[in-house]
Amino acid sequence: MRGENRAVVGNRQSGAMAWIRALKLRPHPEGGHYRETYRSGESLPAGSLPPRFAGARSFSTAIYFLIQSGQVSRLHRIRSDEVWHFYAGSPLTVHVIEPRGLHRAIRLGRRPSAGQVLQAVVPAGAWFGAVVDRARSFALVGCTVAPGFDFADFELADRAALLRQFPRYRQVIEQLTSA
Repeated sequence: MRGENRAVVGNRQSGAMAWIRALKLRPHPEGGHYRETYRSGESLPAGSLPPRFAGARSFSTAIYFLIQSGQVSRLHRIRSDEVWHFYAGSPLTVHVIEPRGLHRAIRLGRRPSAGQVLQAVVPAGAWFGAVVDRARSFALVGCTVAPGFDFADFELADRAALLRQFPRYRQVIEQLTSA
């Protein structure tokens, strides 16, 4: 095993920092660290997209996303479907609250026998956020968005508004939003 790989698979927290450095990740507004790795060179004109999009969008985009235990990916929503791909580290739970009020907890990881999946889709318009399942660990995932991600389509959740809309999910909403 090469030296840089040993550093990543050693101590989980130092492993997170090794991945952050190796992949040149930077802080993300929702929490965690990320780097865009792909943006299609072609785009869809605004007129060919649903009205929820304010302008042209790339066909697709992709990022690396790393979150450490003790951090959360705060509840947010975007106007496109987002596919999550598990790569390394601890399993993590992606909480999804769909517009019609259904909550799903998706466990991303490498053990199907434990109810984990390698990929999962968060539908456009759903509120979602994530937490790492193991203490003193991290999760490295990828996210692919189509039509491509644009920060104009990104909305962080307002805790009070979500609690009014979905009071039965108080615990998840409080865990994954700022006061």
